[in-house]
This record gives sequence, C-alpha cells and structure tokens, in this order.
Amino acid sequence: MPTNGWMIGIFIVITVAVLLQMLILAAMFFQFRQTSREVHQVAVDMQKKIDPLLFRFGRIVDNSEDKISSIVSDAAEITRLARGQAQKIDRVVSDALDRTRVQIIRADAIITGTLEAVEDAGVSLRRSVLGPLQQASAVLKGIRTGIDFIRGQRARSTGATQADEELFI
Repeated sequence: MPTNGWMIGIFIVITVAVLLQMLILAAMFFQFRQTSREVHQVAVDMQKKIDPLLFRFGRIVDNSEDKISSIVSDAAEITRLARGQAQKIDRVVSDALDRTRVQIIRADAIITGTLEAVEDAGVSLRRSVLGPLQQASAVLKGIRTGIDFIRGQRARSTGATQADEELFI
C-alpha cells in the first residue's frame, strides 16, 4: 500500500496542477476578453473620428475633381496660347531685325555714295579753282620777281652813280 500513498500524492499534485493551469487559462481568457473589448472600443472610437474625415475628404475629392480637371485643361490652353504668342513675337522680331538690317545696308550705301560724290566734287573744285589760282599766283610771283629784279638793277645803277659822285666830291 505504500505505493498506493504515492499514487494518491501524485494524483493530488497533478489535480492541483491541472486546476492551477485551468485557473491561469481562465484568468488569461478573461483578461484577453477584456483587452479585446478595450481594443474594439478604441477601434470604434477611432472609426468614429476617422469616418467624418474620410467623408469630408471624399466630398472634397468629388467636388474638386471637376475643378482640377478644369484647371488642368485651362493650364494646357494657356500653355498653347503662350507658345503661339511666343512664336508670333519671334516672327515679328525676326522680321523687324531683317528689315532693320536691310535699311542699315541701304543707309550705308547711300552715305558711302554721298561721301564719294562729295570727295569727287572736292577734287573737281580743287582742280578747277585751285589750279588756275596756283597758276595766277605763280604768274604774280614771276611778275614780282621781275619787278624786284628791275628795281634791284636801278638801285645798283643809282647806287653806283651815287658812289661815283661821292668819290668825286
């Protein structure tokens, strides 16, 4: 019977252990159920707070869809118009530069022709006016030199007679 006592002791220990495990599992179950309720409550509270935000966001997106589409199409139209205007301005500026270049070349040709005509007129004036003046000046110098020479001969002859007379006296 001593073995019977050991068996009763082991049986009592196993029973106590099983009961203890059952109590621990029951406590875990109740704690898990309470935690699950709390998590569910937090989720419900979050859902209550997020639902109005999502609803508003959905309305904003629904209301803005047409506006965003309109804005994008307007931006595309503005870009197309701006590109067209830039091309027109480029053509106008290019045309103006070409015309200005032609006018500058034309003005340069006119000024060059005028300067050549003035230079030719100056050369002709020098030939027609200064040539005869130089010739007349040369003739006058020749006459003056002749007159001076004649005066010099008289002065010498008068000076020689005066010297002879002075010697005579």
